[in-house]
Amino acid sequence: MRVLLIGANGYIGRFVADRLLADPAVQLTALGRGDDADVRFDLATGSPGALTRFLDAVHPGVVINCAGATRGGARELTRHNTVAVATICEALRRSGCGARLVQIGCGSEYGPSQPGSSTAEDAVPRPGGPYGVSKLAATELVLGSGLDAVVLRVFSPVGPGTPAGSPLGRLAEAMRRAMQSGDGELKLGGLGAQRDFIDVRDVARAVHAASLSAAQGVINIGSGRAVRLRDAAGTLARVAGYGGALNELDGLPHPGPVHATHTAHATHLRATIGHPRAESDHHPTAVSPAAFPYPDGCGAWQQADVRTARDRLGWRPRINLEESLADIWMEAACRI
Repeated sequence: MRVLLIGANGYIGRFVADRLLADPAVQLTALGRGDDADVRFDLATGSPGALTRFLDAVHPGVVINCAGATRGGARELTRHNTVAVATICEALRRSGCGARLVQIGCGSEYGPSQPGSSTAEDAVPRPGGPYGVSKLAATELVLGSGLDAVVLRVFSPVGPGTPAGSPLGRLAEAMRRAMQSGDGELKLGGLGAQRDFIDVRDVARAVHAASLSAAQGVINIGSGRAVRLRDAAGTLARVAGYGGALNELDGLPHPGPVHATHTAHATHLRATIGHPRAESDHHPTAVSPAAFPYPDGCGAWQQADVRTARDRLGWRPRINLEESLADIWMEAACRI
């Protein structure tokens, strides 16, 4: 099977590439903007005609799109998440290769959901921010393209390679700094939010399964269990062997009471859920007012209904959150 993988150098794309390369039946070609791609092509600026000519030359049986942007303004997000997908769909329509398209979507397309509920694929999407809107627009383009296509709505991917700017990445970095400096307390914000964390290696397995299946439409990829970020922080502290106190800052929404203390030697982290939107989010010691209390636009709760993935892909998550957090910490600890 000849597979064209777009975005092989991204967080999810790297693991998808590893998974596909381990399959002896797959012949993989990587397309992207970087010098290390097999073929250099910028989906946001390249023409559908140019991509069509490449598809006709390579003739893949499956095209997997893991490319996209998680940060930036509405214009940048639209260009990389929506226009790029429009280019792929148009090129596939024009091409004679007849390839199947596997598009990586996002749980942010759904927007906020009722606490305690599981979001199924038939839920009406109401994205709460420009990122979710740009990804939802891409999903609608794929579904309306008439192609043999499936969209995997991935919820909150974690595990090795977790970006340092993500909530758990920032948490691990703050914990590393605290242990390095001997601080006995971490002050964290936004720990009341609950998200469905799924290991990125399980995501790669789902992508592989989707590329081999005949399933079409939208399929959720998650663990099926919402976890409070406060609990994830406690698990990470246990894995890391951090014995200090984890105290919560005021100023961000949370469903439960807050008990925050203030000391002169506390390490501060603005651990808001979602995609960082401000420069201060790149510095774990910075605390600033939250313009977007939930930057991913998903509110205080998100949990996937993953029965469709089980029934149509034969897929179930295998890696638990503690193992994912251990791998995140392993990488953070190497920076000590």
